[in-house]
Amino acid sequence: MGAVVEALAILAIFAGTLFSIVGTLGLIRLPDVYTRLHATGKVGVFGVALLAIAAVLLTDLSWGRGLIMALVMLVVGPATSHAIGSAAYRFGIPLHEMSVRDDLAQAIKDVPILPDSNREF
Repeated sequence: MGAVVEALAILAIFAGTLFSIVGTLGLIRLPDVYTRLHATGKVGVFGVALLAIAAVLLTDLSWGRGLIMALVMLVVGPATSHAIGSAAYRFGIPLHEMSVRDDLAQAIKDVPILPDSNREF
């Protein structure tokens, strides 16, 4: 049983490292903040979660703590990327010139602004 657990841990380490490398390459190579957030937010979270699972398999970390840590990363990571992307859009950081469509522009125009609000979108 020990050899199987070690093999699974090594597989999780390789997969987590591969996801992390792909996320790093996406951060370097992709053209704008929105696509970079996709690469780092989605791919990086899976890399960290797989490395946490490998840590559970190879160390004395309990299953409960390790799985909670991996689940928190899987839930909080994409939500954080979404919040950063939404803030970047509202600050006016432009999309790449090859972007096909901007669905959020029409959605923001349709949102009523309160009369006492001085915010501009």
